Order: sequence, then C-alpha cells, then structure tokens
Amino acid sequence: MDIFRKKTIEQAKELAEEEKYRLNRALGPWELLLLVLGATIGAGIFVLPGVTAAKHAGPGVIVSFLIGGIISIAVGLAYVEFASLVPVAGSAYTYSYVALGEIIAWIVGWDLLFEFTVVTSTVSVGWGGYVTSLLKSIGINIPTAFSQDIAHGGIVNIPAIIGILIVASIALSGIKAVGRSNALFTGAKVLAIIVFLAIGIFHIKPENWHPFTPFGWGGVLTGAALTFFAYTGFDGVTTVLEEVKDPQKSIPFALIGGIGAITFLYIAVSTVLTGMVSFTKLDVPDPAAFALQQVGVQWGGAMISVAVIFGLIATMLGNGLSSTRILFAMSRDGLLPEKFATVHPKTRVPIVSSIIIFGTALILGGVLSIGELAELANIGGLTAFALTTLSVMVMRYTKPDAKRLFRVPAIWIIGPIGILGSLALIISLPKITIIRFIVWLIIGLIIYLGYGNKHARIKNLEQTAKN
Repeated sequence: MDIFRKKTIEQAKELAEEEKYRLNRALGPWELLLLVLGATIGAGIFVLPGVTAAKHAGPGVIVSFLIGGIISIAVGLAYVEFASLVPVAGSAYTYSYVALGEIIAWIVGWDLLFEFTVVTSTVSVGWGGYVTSLLKSIGINIPTAFSQDIAHGGIVNIPAIIGILIVASIALSGIKAVGRSNALFTGAKVLAIIVFLAIGIFHIKPENWHPFTPFGWGGVLTGAALTFFAYTGFDGVTTVLEEVKDPQKSIPFALIGGIGAITFLYIAVSTVLTGMVSFTKLDVPDPAAFALQQVGVQWGGAMISVAVIFGLIATMLGNGLSSTRILFAMSRDGLLPEKFATVHPKTRVPIVSSIIIFGTALILGGVLSIGELAELANIGGLTAFALTTLSVMVMRYTKPDAKRLFRVPAIWIIGPIGILGSLALIISLPKITIIRFIVWLIIGLIIYLGYGNKHARIKNLEQTAKN
C-alpha cells in the first residue's frame, strides 16, 4: 500500500482534460475577483465581529482581524504560486497530491470538504438571522421553533434552509449563471458595507473602545482564530480553475487584489462597529443593522439588512461551489466513488457532488448554531492553509525549475509565517472544536484506507507508464 505516491503536474493536467469530466471555461479575471469577494465577504464581516467582540476580544477584535489578514495574505501568495503551477480543479487538495503525496492530499481534501460545506451552512444561519430580523421589522414574526437552531430553543431553522435551496438552484444552473448571479449579489454586499461605514463613522464614540482588550491579549488571539472564518473562501476560487479563462493570469489578479481589499474592509467595519456601540451589546446575529438602529438610523438598518440578504447568498454560493468541486476532484481521482464526479451533459456542472454537498449544508444549517459552525469551519480552513503553504515550500525544493508565472517573494520567510500563524490560531480554538475535527479526520482516514487507496486512478496511470 503506497500512501505517499504523488501525481506529476502532467498527470494532474491529463486527468483534468478527459472529455467526460470537462467543465466550461467561462469566468474572466473580473468575474473571478468578484467571486473571491463574494465567497469571502459574508457572515464574517456582518455577523462575527459582534459575537467575537462581545465574548472574546472586545474592541481588540480590530487587531484580531488584522492578525487574520496578515496570515491570509501570506497563505494567499502561496495559493497564487501553486495555482499558476498546477492550473486544475481541486485547490489545496490537488497541490498536496503533487507536492506531499496521496495520504496528505486525502487529509487536505477531506478537510476542505468539511471547511467549505460548514462555511456554507454557517452563512446560511447568518442569512436566516437577517431575513428573520427584516421580516420582524415589517410585522411578520417567524416562531422561534422555526427560525432558530436547537441550541437557541428552536426545532429547525427554516430561513437558513431556504437560503441553501436558493443557492443550490443557482449552482446547478451552470458556471455562467453563477458568475452573473455572484456579480449582482456581491455588488449589493459591497454597497451595504460602504453605506454602513459612511453612516457609522459619524456616530463613533471613542469611549466605546475602552477597555480595548477587556479579555486580555489571549482573547484577541482567540478572536483572531474565530474571525479567521471571515477569510475562508478566498482559497475556494482555486477550486474552479478548470472553469476560468487564462487561469494562470486571472488567479494572481483575483487572489492578491481580493485579499487586500477584504482585509481593509474587515478592519474598517470592526473599527466603526465597536466605536458605535459598546462591545457588551454586540452578541446579536445582525450587528451591523443593530448598530445603526441603536444610533437611531432605522432606515439604514433596514437597507443594510436587505443588501446583506442578497450579499450572503454570494458567500454561500462561492463556498458551496468550492466544496462541490473538491468532491468532484477527489472522485475523479478515484479516492471517492467515481459516480460523485458525474457531470451534467448540458450545464457541465458536477451534478451528483452538488446534490450531496448542498444537501449536507442544508441539514447542518437547519439544526446547528452559528457559533458551533464557525468554530468547525475555522479549524478546517487553517489546516488546509498550513499544508498548502508547506506544499509550495516543498515544491520550491523538489521542483525548482518548474515553470511558475508567479513566485512568492521571500518564500522562506513568508511561508513559515503562514504555517506557524495557522497553527497558532488552531491551538487558540476551543478544545471541543479540535476534538470534533480529529474525529472527522479519523473517519476520513478509515474511508481512505478502506476505499480511496485501493481505487486511486493514479495507480493505473503509473502502471500504464511502466508498460
């Protein structure tokens, strides 16, 4: 049993070019940039700053977002280099298969399935919170039993489920429909942020920033681990490389530009939010709208709620899409049943993997709380980030002459920052989250050893090459 066999870059491209698994190349660089913004800016900026400030970091959540941004930029550069080197679907899963071997690729792929699906579910809960709040403002009250998760006294979160169904219908329509819809929804989301900042900056009370670190700097670091969820999603853009025009040029433009803009917006929003309202009042599912209502701008709160409702659909769409492409890539490689990689003959969408992923996200979003889901999403993303950055460093050593359209500057400095920063944030997460994640990985390893290793298509390619 060879658990460390590797794909060559040529083999990765060969598997991606098979006609029955062909996906449509329909996304341009600006559509890809909007996909980065759409997938990443979501519950993290409209929901997490409030609960994280209230429970962990206080106004120091501003620094929490800065720490997350620094680590994300370091990791993002690694993603750009690998994407320019191996322009096929699969993101960190594919990169690890080429650089570190099959068992590590399985762990990363299994991890990414976990991350993107849980992020989709998490955002659906935030989306449901805004929908419920908006309906309440016009006199329509959804009973708690059908608008909250089990932990908050509900039975099933119907608004969250509706959000997933809307996103699934768009994703199943094809990548062109995804691009158009995402551009519309992301525009609404960015507009909401600009409006919030423009109004909120005139209602800042500096005394709300004192004490700046009420839970200590340990709380700020814990806050960084939790708010890191806000940065997950940008990596997902590399899962759709086979659906991008000229990916080796589009990916650097979209990732570098997107992460920079996202970091700036997160810091700006958390600064204004904690300046408008005391952090002790921000443990609510819709802190941006709540803050505007607290300072008397009722119309602003309602408008932001509407824009966020549209914007969070883009976040669910981006992350759900990423998860389906990871499942597609793993199944195409034979590590999971090949049936999961079935592509619809007309839309060229991985139809079976889409149904599986969105069905799972629907169940999770319907019964779990946003706090539980965010913690699970964070540890999945951080693990993938650390291994992807390590993969780039390994490839610099093992394949120094391979053609790269982009090279991470000072890789031996930036690489360790990404790896060590990710590991530090993992350690800062609650122990129960780490335990749950370990259980997930154990389940995955059992599936890999019992099925994936035996059915991996790379074995056939190796045998064909020998013959």
